Amino acid sequence: MKVFKTILKVIAGILALLIAVIGVTGVICKFIPGKKADYTMVTNPYITTDKALVSAHRSGKDIAPENTMLAFETCIESENFDVDIFEFDLHITKDGKLILLHDNTLDRTTDSETVFGKEGVIPSEKTYEELRELNFGADFCNQKGEYPYRNLEQDEIPDNLRAVLLEDVLDYLESNGGFDYIIEIKDSGELGEKAADELYRILKEKELLDNVVVGTFNNNVTKYMDEKYPDMMRSASITEAIVFYFATTLNLKLDEGTFKYKALQIPAKGYYVFALASERIINYAHKNDIAVQYWT
Repeated sequence: MKVFKTILKVIAGILALLIAVIGVTGVICKFIPGKKADYTMVTNPYITTDKALVSAHRSGKDIAPENTMLAFETCIESENFDVDIFEFDLHITKDGKLILLHDNTLDRTTDSETVFGKEGVIPSEKTYEELRELNFGADFCNQKGEYPYRNLEQDEIPDNLRAVLLEDVLDYLESNGGFDYIIEIKDSGELGEKAADELYRILKEKELLDNVVVGTFNNNVTKYMDEKYPDMMRSASITEAIVFYFATTLNLKLDEGTFKYKALQIPAKGYYVFALASERIINYAHKNDIAVQYWT
């Protein structure tokens, strides 16, 4: 029993120490801004000094069905929106094409269960043409609480509510002035690597490598991109973001090139103890030529 109590005390002590460390780092990040970057030395195109860049998350998911051509058209054609960056997500299809979709399955945003007769269908199980049968606006709820596209089926579904290819999105946006992009690869494993291959091919072909930051939550895809496509800008992985946070609090002076990523994509709120939306985080990132992109 004494041994058990001793173990509990040790564990409690370690937890208390961790909580104290996190608390101290949170205070440092929130109240000590740190030294500003020398912006004459900054080369990252995503770092700005005059204003914050506004990004349309999932191509504008609250104003139109997410990751659809209709969402892009709404952002472009409406005078109410001034978008600098478009953010969207990619999955690879059975026939090797990249379509826009956030979730791992088609259930939430489409009528996939009705059309294909089962739950949990993933894009890599279907060809692009098969996915074009779906209504990608089926579950969209507007600000009035209405579902304006729910009952559209087959020929009733407009083209801008069907599965959309990455190439078509980029062609449309570039023909309307051109933008910067945050693109997340959702697939993992070999599918994620194939998606990275196809994404790089398209960006290289369209000369857009300097306009895109690629993200992924899959470490194998991150490693693959670093090894095969070092000229494709990417964001930090979760592990790298955590390491960056503690490097910030300690104000570590690291060699140039230590950080392999060009953007830190983190939540603006929700993690209060870590104080991620702080001047210190931004200053330290900019000193290391890293852009900070907050999602809200």
